[in-house]
Amino acid sequence: MPARTSGSDADVLTTRELNRALLARQMLVWRHEGISAADAIERLVGMQAQAPEPPYYGLWTRLAGFDATELSSLVERREVVRVALMRSTIHLVTARDCLRLRPAVQPVIDRGMRGATGRRLDGLDLAAVERATRALLEERALSFGEIGELLRERYFPHADADALGHAARTLVPLVQVPPRGLWRRSGAAVHRTAESWLGRPLEEAAPLDDVVLRYLAAFGPATVKDVQAWCGLTRLAPVLEQLRPRLRSFRDERGRELFDLPDAPRPDPDDPAPPRFLPEFDNVLLSHDERTRIIAREHYPRVFRNGMIASTVLVDGFVAGVWRVERGRRAASLHVTLWARVPKATREAIAAEGERLLAFAAAEASEREVRIAVG
Repeated sequence: MPARTSGSDADVLTTRELNRALLARQMLVWRHEGISAADAIERLVGMQAQAPEPPYYGLWTRLAGFDATELSSLVERREVVRVALMRSTIHLVTARDCLRLRPAVQPVIDRGMRGATGRRLDGLDLAAVERATRALLEERALSFGEIGELLRERYFPHADADALGHAARTLVPLVQVPPRGLWRRSGAAVHRTAESWLGRPLEEAAPLDDVVLRYLAAFGPATVKDVQAWCGLTRLAPVLEQLRPRLRSFRDERGRELFDLPDAPRPDPDDPAPPRFLPEFDNVLLSHDERTRIIAREHYPRVFRNGMIASTVLVDGFVAGVWRVERGRRAASLHVTLWARVPKATREAIAAEGERLLAFAAAEASEREVRIAVG
């Protein structure tokens, strides 16, 4: 059943209230029916996608009857693309969002280049680098390494190839093209320009107030720092202040101001939340400066390791463990590690959801097993 929208005028939202609001907006309370994969991706303002398969699991856990071939078809038809966006990381977004969000977060991409290359691009004509990159990608799709080497060989013999690759990624919106990103057929990450791949130019940057409103719809209520942590942009306080007449204001239990859309769902904190399996890099774990609405601080080291974000399991709406799938020739097993013992009924619900996950992840396996341990 749909989440309720609270009519309470209470100023303070508890951690559980923030948790239930986040779950409702992230489509994690129940699996949604009648929503296409493309519509879900737009509702979520994209899905983090450093690896090819996580978005498939992310949609499976959110949409009733999700078929992986639906997303693969969208990739092949160029209706969704993989491109560097929020936080300068690879996101899976619709073509429409690629063309309007990339200009909006370009300052984040620029900052990433400066951090990655230091002074290795000093004295280089960046406009010439952009033109040369576009010329190379008219010939064929290339990896970042190939782009950097060819730029050095053909145009900038005294420049650093790795720095040139970073510059190309920054100056030109590059999308990863199939078979990269296809279900069980993914290949190396090679790129074309977004404009050539999609057959139309980038749009004017989406207004920051529109970007913030979409974020709140998908991740709110949120502080200014939360919004900035999600997109990587800075100095957004004036944007929230300008939007204040259109928003509702709350406080969290630490007294920090939270902004939200007036009619966005804020369910009862005691509403049930069934077990859910989240993939690696899921944005629900990455899109707030304060993440305790979804994961306890003491569990951070178990999930965030050396730039990797583990696949996690939600129990009562909060991260309670991690999971992985192992495949053999005919058998597949799901290994769930919980960090604390749970009641028998909860364990059975996790096992049932795990069986559904295995049916999706390893449909070809004749033998499937769910293993749950505490550790």
